[in-house]
Amino acid sequence: MHDTLTELRGIVSRHTPGRYQSTVLPRVALYKDRAAPQPVSGVYQPMMALILSGAKEIAIGDRRLRYDPASYFIATVELPASGCVKLDQPNEQYLAVSLDLDSDQLASVLSEADVSSPTAEPAFAVNPVTSELLDAWLRLLRLLDAPKDIAVLAPLCEREILYRLLQGPQGAIVRQIARADSRLSQVRRAIALIRDQFDRPLRVEALADVAGMSPASLHRHFRTATAMSPLQYQKSLRLQEARRLILAGRDVAAAGFAVGYESASQFSREYARLFGSPPSRDAKSTKLTGESNRALAA
Repeated sequence: MHDTLTELRGIVSRHTPGRYQSTVLPRVALYKDRAAPQPVSGVYQPMMALILSGAKEIAIGDRRLRYDPASYFIATVELPASGCVKLDQPNEQYLAVSLDLDSDQLASVLSEADVSSPTAEPAFAVNPVTSELLDAWLRLLRLLDAPKDIAVLAPLCEREILYRLLQGPQGAIVRQIARADSRLSQVRRAIALIRDQFDRPLRVEALADVAGMSPASLHRHFRTATAMSPLQYQKSLRLQEARRLILAGRDVAAAGFAVGYESASQFSREYARLFGSPPSRDAKSTKLTGESNRALAA
């Protein structure tokens, strides 16, 4: 696997002039970064992320995960998270790739794959990488140097990557993305409502109705999938949006009210609990270190 990783690093480094690069390969993005002095927050979309150099530490709800070139990260629902790039060597670069998980593509692969039945598990995980998965990624990324072959060969490479994911430890959960009647799809419907109305009071009964579950069942499956309750999920979205507004120049109190807080003191307390310092101090230190333009990478 060492030679495969070396070639993958060369391709990603060569095709990523900045920190992030979308590509002509459908749903594929490349990342090149440096160590981050403080966590960067954002919302993961359903995706897999493969680190080629360096490591990443992320926090999702009450869970803490680390992944590196020996493992890959997978998320099957939209997840508010914060993360830090970690580098062991001074001159080391963080290099990574990601693939957005498309339900139609997964359904097509599932029609031919033998995958175990889904169970109630977290909708995100870190799993050991395999040589078969790395080889599939290498064939896909080599197409960046052969653009005339992309239309024909990229879909085949993506199908193999999805097949390897479906055969991996989280295969049963990945499978649920393609099923409209799965528990994960029900949770995703509740997530969509929270994200659409994150600045409004949360009504669990409305969420349960959208998801097609009882309130107790929704709470149980939501926490299992996201490591958060629906209220904690909403709070994380609110605070991330407030932070974005503050870093863009919005007054702290106005940012808190804009995302649904009625109490400035409560907003400041919860902000400090999530980001490590009160809003004004966090904004000042973030701008001084140049982190305000960073995004939560793969």
